[in-house]
Amino acid sequence: MSQPTQPSPSSQAGPNVPGPDLAAIKQRQQATWASGDFAVVGVTLQIVGELLAEAADVRAGERVVDVAAGNGNATLAAARRFARVTSTDYVPALLEKGRARAAAEGLAIDFREADAEALPFPDAMFDVALSTFGVMFAPDQARAAAEMRRVVRPGGRIAMANWTPEGFIGQLFKAVGKHIPPPAGLASPLLWGNEDHVRQLFGADALQARITRRMFNFRYASPTHWVHVFRDYYGPLNRAFAALAPNAADALEQDLLALIDRFNTAGPDSMVAPAEYLEIVLTREATGALH
Repeated sequence: MSQPTQPSPSSQAGPNVPGPDLAAIKQRQQATWASGDFAVVGVTLQIVGELLAEAADVRAGERVVDVAAGNGNATLAAARRFARVTSTDYVPALLEKGRARAAAEGLAIDFREADAEALPFPDAMFDVALSTFGVMFAPDQARAAAEMRRVVRPGGRIAMANWTPEGFIGQLFKAVGKHIPPPAGLASPLLWGNEDHVRQLFGADALQARITRRMFNFRYASPTHWVHVFRDYYGPLNRAFAALAPNAADALEQDLLALIDRFNTAGPDSMVAPAEYLEIVLTREATGALH
């Protein structure tokens, strides 16, 4: 599902054509991510946070913010490297999951409810900003990118893991979109998995970029097991199935099983589905005005 680079949704509408209601979309997103229990799925992605912390060269004593942190995979990875970490998300229930994980490991982390498009921090407060499959879902992409740049000091790093449109999760959202179309006029979050789009979003800072294609392997007992876990616990699928009539829900399940069959490398008796993502590390310009 390769998608062209687009401007942010707020800039797509012409002077006489209203753009999407981003505030309403954000409220629906919050409700979506609060449904089910994303932490059940999220903890399986911990390796991505560890790899991202290494790619960003997170060091002891550095000030790190995890943007749209979910249940805290990158948060914990940075704290394990003795950084001073602030973990942010706009879903309080997810922050509570991260807080419980930090307490279990005895890690001192500041958890803050915050919107990725309006981070409540001064300019240049952090050495590093991280995000694993989080900031990419902000409705106003340009604003979210600008906020990450704003709160990172000149010479600091911005590091993200973003699903690609061609990969397993990108194709998952395409399959769901056949049954429940996304909001009209909203730029796809999968654009954050497009290298050219990321460079456009971050401007001059993206000239100092290391972008690597990586794979995360979804490992489940079977394709049916994966569908049941994601249907029960992964907000977007939980909401999608709940919104569909029984026959339509069955059709969506069959489409998901067909999708897994395309990606599954483990044969019929198990499931290992490689899911491609971009690992992105941007170094902020050492001098110059914040954008």
